[in-house]
Amino acid sequence: MLKSNIEKIKNEAQLIVSGYAFLPREDGFIGILNLEHPDCAIVINKDCEIIETNMDSIEQNIVLGLAKKNLQFLSLEGHNA
Repeated sequence: MLKSNIEKIKNEAQLIVSGYAFLPREDGFIGILNLEHPDCAIVINKDCEIIETNMDSIEQNIVLGLAKKNLQFLSLEGHNA
């Protein structure tokens, strides 16, 4: 991924925690991208259930832990799920 694309994601993210950008999506899900390895991403719902991912199980557990601790700081208003 181009550096300019990562900068755009950083600017659009509502929250960045431990190098992961949290981006609420129009469909109500939350996309989470590893900014150090942008080929690693996960999509979860507001209950922290995995919708899709290409992360390994260790990274999934790390990201889900971060999500459970920090989703309260995301503005999910205007998003469906």
